[in-house]
Amino acid sequence: MIIEFRCDRAQARLWMRRETLRVSDQDIPVQIAWTTTPGPSPAGLDMLFELERIVLRKGKAGDADRLKTIAERPRMGNPDVVVDFTTAERDPNCSARLYLRPRFNGQAGEAAALAAILAGDLPVIEIVNELDGTVMDRGHPSAEIAAGLSGGLETVMARTLSMLPPILSGAPRLVPQLAVPAASAPRNPAPFVVRGVATSIAKEIYRLCCYAPHWHVGWRYADNADIWRTGDLSGPAWNVLGDPGNHFYADPVPVKWQGRTFVFFEDLDHRTGKGIISAIEFDGNGPVGTVLPVLEEPWHLSYPFLIENNGELWMIPESTAHRDVPIYKCVRFPDKWERQGTLLTGLELADATITQHDGLYYMFGAWRDGTGGYSDTLAIYYAEQLFGPWRPHASNPILMDRATTRPAGNFVTINGRLWRPVQDCTNGYGAALGLAEVLELSPTTYRQAVRHLLKPGPLWTGRKLHTLNRCGRLEVIDGSRVQPKTTALLNSLRSSDQSAQREWQGTLAKPIARRLH
Repeated sequence: MIIEFRCDRAQARLWMRRETLRVSDQDIPVQIAWTTTPGPSPAGLDMLFELERIVLRKGKAGDADRLKTIAERPRMGNPDVVVDFTTAERDPNCSARLYLRPRFNGQAGEAAALAAILAGDLPVIEIVNELDGTVMDRGHPSAEIAAGLSGGLETVMARTLSMLPPILSGAPRLVPQLAVPAASAPRNPAPFVVRGVATSIAKEIYRLCCYAPHWHVGWRYADNADIWRTGDLSGPAWNVLGDPGNHFYADPVPVKWQGRTFVFFEDLDHRTGKGIISAIEFDGNGPVGTVLPVLEEPWHLSYPFLIENNGELWMIPESTAHRDVPIYKCVRFPDKWERQGTLLTGLELADATITQHDGLYYMFGAWRDGTGGYSDTLAIYYAEQLFGPWRPHASNPILMDRATTRPAGNFVTINGRLWRPVQDCTNGYGAALGLAEVLELSPTTYRQAVRHLLKPGPLWTGRKLHTLNRCGRLEVIDGSRVQPKTTALLNSLRSSDQSAQREWQGTLAKPIARRLH
């Protein structure tokens, strides 16, 4: 197969240096055909991108940076597939079997992508086969790492490239029905970039004063007024699990095992930026005792998914920093776990969540190919047994949609219907939570529909909401809040002072105790 990218010489970017595209586990060579298309670029764009590189990326290069030297590569021959990133008319004499044109909010070319970003949002991406007008795939990327205008463009192009290999592999595509916004008129990019730089500086000042983000866990006992029944956050009031201030707690997962109920969660120390898995016991009234560290690795851990299998309790924490999906066995509940194997390796799969359906195990996760956002692409794997072998769904990656992709907790079955909570990252990572009904699931098909959308508000104050789980009457969620560093410091000083008082009182009590004996 010969793949040809057609690119505009006047808009040469670093991402256009790509020499291969990985299709069906093979690196397929890419040749570049340079062309020049009419139409002005936004005034001062290169200078503004350079400003963002210096301020937002601390001098690091990005794939949207200007490609200053264009190396002419030898042509390998007539292409089998053309991917045209320009606005030029298709050559009617082209013999390629596929002529793909990325469109951004319905329009082709870099200017259309920039116009959408300048209007305030990343565009919906469509890959269209111009030979017959078929939309081969469609997706809406997440922007959690898209810093500035150049970062937005880099994210859009990264996700555009991610959409190509599944199309070229010939695998069936489950094209999502996403609303495509109207194309935006060109705008002056300078005010957008200046606002972005100012916002970045403000965030840096904020981080000097506060820990950010600071997640916290909410809990309540809900009998028949839980979220899955009401479709909202109403019912009994939510309580917040206390934290020391310099740690945040997120991704809560409750479980009852050996007659005791514990909530497991990500426990991240802001001072190191690394997460471990901790747990705290709950009785019929709320948390009891203290938080126990239960699992730590040299790399970051989060999202402690729990599953019972063959009379044993297993944990599958998120381990994307290690590029695998590990599984741990509980050898002493709740605080001793031993790694028993690796379910998947060599990939980033965030928030892996497993359900059983029609005799098979299905694993859902937010997949990433090393570029772009962390929360917009769904991959599914299936197996006959928990330990695998796990096989990829025929249409992986299944879906690219920031609003309905990333898992947000355990599957539930209500009246014979399968549901899953999903993160809605439309307004940022973990901003809201959707309740999606799974309409069809097999090794070759998948359909879902979001029936309810939950957002922070008077019933759950803060700025985020991105996990939902339940065990019996105990229901847990999480969100974020402002956490001043001074508060954490004062809490630490109070804790140290109380410890010192206990030690001093213990010292005074020791002689008395000896006399009593």
